[in-house]
Amino acid sequence: MDLDWNDLRIFLAVARAESLSGAGKVLKRDAATVGRRVARLEAGLGAPLFTKSPQGYALTDAGARLMAHAEQAEQAVLSGTEALAGQAGQLSGQVRIGAPDGCANFLLPQVCAAIAARHPDLELQIVALPRVINLSKREADLAIAVSPPEAGRLTVQKITDYRLHLAASADYLAQHPLTRLEDLNTHPVVGYIPDMIFDKELDYLSETGAERVTLASNSVSVQLWLLRHGGGVGIAHDFAIPFAPGLRKVLEEAVSLTRSFYLIRHAGDARVERLARVAEELAVGIRQEVARLESMA
Repeated sequence: MDLDWNDLRIFLAVARAESLSGAGKVLKRDAATVGRRVARLEAGLGAPLFTKSPQGYALTDAGARLMAHAEQAEQAVLSGTEALAGQAGQLSGQVRIGAPDGCANFLLPQVCAAIAARHPDLELQIVALPRVINLSKREADLAIAVSPPEAGRLTVQKITDYRLHLAASADYLAQHPLTRLEDLNTHPVVGYIPDMIFDKELDYLSETGAERVTLASNSVSVQLWLLRHGGGVGIAHDFAIPFAPGLRKVLEEAVSLTRSFYLIRHAGDARVERLARVAEELAVGIRQEVARLESMA
């Protein structure tokens, strides 16, 4: 059977969404049509590509083998489209960027706005999730992470280090001074919901000796607003502090944390000019923005 790119595109969408309805949303087709196309592809190949269950569609061994070839075909199509449609110096098309919500809220808006201003035909989408972005399912084209992945056909580039400190609102500190780290547990502590910490690098409070979190959220943005409104003491990103007037760093010498941002993408995407150039501009922009905001904290 000669494989048609449209059939492979449908196959990839189902494999990534793990359902016909999810694939249909991506492809803008109804689930029944997607199902018929998958069945036709399986009949032509003479092998089942998916195992169907109430939990969704999972790749069979044959499907997993086809997946690698389908992704190579996808890269070839993307590269060819870029070469034919590209205008010197200008980028066009859609790029989806996944990031933890601290980066997505306080860094990516201004960085992506600057990139979009340089490339008016480019469509940038920011996906902010309190978990690791799954590139293999194409939740995003590029991902920002706080630790490098340990598996997968991915390229990983360190963007920059960033810093974090204990912080509280000026009004809170005026009424409840904190001058010694040993006294931290006498204050309400703001932080992550312990069982929702999705990366060990986000377990900030374990390095402060805090015994429990009084006010918690899985969102770093919510944590920042809790601190700003006098909820207590907690770890804040230095680059986020300028967005929260009245927030003050405390015990800077006793607690000073350093973490890193990494840019992650599919290894094959390095050949797609649009993604390669957006990745380069994104890394430069984040690096510059972290330095600018930290100097203001």
